[in-house]
Amino acid sequence: MPKNNAIQSVLIIGSGPIIIGQACEFDYSGSQAARSLREEGIKVILINSNPATIMTDPMMADKVYLLPLTVESIEQILEENKIDAVLPTMGGQTALNLCKEADELGIWERYNVQLIGVDIKAIDKAEDREKFRQWMIEMEIPVAIARTANSFLEGKEFAQEIGFPLVIRPSFTLGGTGGGFVKDKEELDDALNTGLSASPIHEVLVEQAVLGWKEFELELLRDAADNVCIICTVENFDPMGVHTGDSITVAPAMTLSDTAFQLMRNTAIAMMRNLGNFAGGCNVQFALNPQTEEIIAIEINPRVSRSSALASKATGYPIAKIAAKLAIGYHLDELKNQITQFTSAYFEPALDYVIVKIPRWNFDKFKGANDTLGLQMKSVGEVMGIGRSFAEAIQKACQSLENEAVGLGYYGKSLMHSEELIDYIKIPKWDRIFRIKDALMAGAEEVGQELHGHPRVLDVVEQVVGDAVDRAAPVARSARALRHDRRHRRHVEEHRHRAVLDVRRQRHLPDFHELVDR
Repeated sequence: MPKNNAIQSVLIIGSGPIIIGQACEFDYSGSQAARSLREEGIKVILINSNPATIMTDPMMADKVYLLPLTVESIEQILEENKIDAVLPTMGGQTALNLCKEADELGIWERYNVQLIGVDIKAIDKAEDREKFRQWMIEMEIPVAIARTANSFLEGKEFAQEIGFPLVIRPSFTLGGTGGGFVKDKEELDDALNTGLSASPIHEVLVEQAVLGWKEFELELLRDAADNVCIICTVENFDPMGVHTGDSITVAPAMTLSDTAFQLMRNTAIAMMRNLGNFAGGCNVQFALNPQTEEIIAIEINPRVSRSSALASKATGYPIAKIAAKLAIGYHLDELKNQITQFTSAYFEPALDYVIVKIPRWNFDKFKGANDTLGLQMKSVGEVMGIGRSFAEAIQKACQSLENEAVGLGYYGKSLMHSEELIDYIKIPKWDRIFRIKDALMAGAEEVGQELHGHPRVLDVVEQVVGDAVDRAAPVARSARALRHDRRHRRHVEEHRHRAVLDVRRQRHLPDFHELVDR
């Protein structure tokens, strides 16, 4: 199906200010979407309250509005311009919430504006924690034991029913804002108050904690003909309990068995096809029990996400560009991958290299801030390393952090003793991977016991440290052999030079420097 020619102008809703917990991936996606739509001859109107973005550059859109992201601003734009459709999936949770609010007030219907890329039912299904849980139960997809609370007393009652440890997840928030773990009764009151305050609808999900389970993300695209393409599978280095934006992530997934991967893949496709009238990019998150390979669905985001930008750069597949074209009617098999120029957009990328993303934190600039990592994102950016192996990619990423780290092998060697290091790594902090390395190098045998369900972290660091140790001896031997070889060659050259000079003197021939002077 070719593009919908009835759509001549599109309003793109931006993500607003770039704050901690809301990175600039939406700026990337919005910019790409605007370019993609303008390639099709469609007039692009953009609203964003943040002037310090690429998408608000005058060259990106036909008309840019630097206005607050409110329903009043949306209505002003609709009055001033003839707009056929609105695309909210490029502005993150902020854009989806604004789109939903405008729909409830009848703004889209009043101005005869079509919603493309997603529909309101899909937003509700995905973002309302209780509706998502009920939807998963209807589809017979396992989810963690949970109850939805709309008040403090309800939350306390449900917490007693489910038991500790718990996870508090506010509805309709971005970057895990307001979420957190509750280990015991003493932490419950503060966590509930924080979560209820953070949610715009005053709702939280009180959920059983699955600490120590592996976390995976799948990036998908779907068109109006129900074709689904899986772009990338991302494995979180850190297990459940650390926000995916604060976790080291690896693509492709490194530790999935074939059966677990196929189960996760089929489940994600079924979820996306059952989501509703949806044509665009989507992010699905799963937790996997490393002992039994049991999976549970964590969430689905009917929009481009943080991982979409990473997956685009990792695979060379322009997710935002293709998603924008799908929103205006194209099908996946009708489009070309705009990077390769010859493969179809319905062709799933295959990686023969490894991508490692490491978040970047600025705790040194925020003295007194809590540097413990949890459900609420705290990183301010990220770096990406590309290598032929995981060890190579993570070393490159560590060197790119601009924190004086020379790969994983060195980051200001810790002055802590092995016992102190063991206590330190029990709690996930930003420099945890470096301190695990220090503990292993110090010979601490209790590292595996104290990581509490974090075997992947240990396995990988042990691999990198072990590889470094294994390479050290042959490298040293090679260096000694090279030095010896160089000395030998220099000795031979000097001997040969003296011999040639002696022969030339015997034959009364001039020296080389005399010939040069002439």
